[in-house]
Amino acid sequence: MHLISMEVVKRMNWDTIEGNWKQVAGKAREKWGKLTDSDWQVIGGKKDQLVGKIQERYGLQKDEAQREADAWATGMADAEDAPRTGRAGRY
Repeated sequence: MHLISMEVVKRMNWDTIEGNWKQVAGKAREKWGKLTDSDWQVIGGKKDQLVGKIQERYGLQKDEAQREADAWATGMADAEDAPRTGRAGRY
């Protein structure tokens, strides 16, 4: 049961990332700097495309590339869920 719920959570994370790709693409570019502009156009927020490009550019096995992509997506979701104080830039 727990495994199924984790898969649902991962899918939801990727659905959110794909829907907000223009906003999160910069963070992805920071993480995977070896990917080219052409690669990013192909990826377009799609997990399978990102995993394939990570494999290709970094020489990783598919499962390792998937773990990296999922860990990044989870980090993005965690950052989005983090409480915001609203104090930045105020004095």
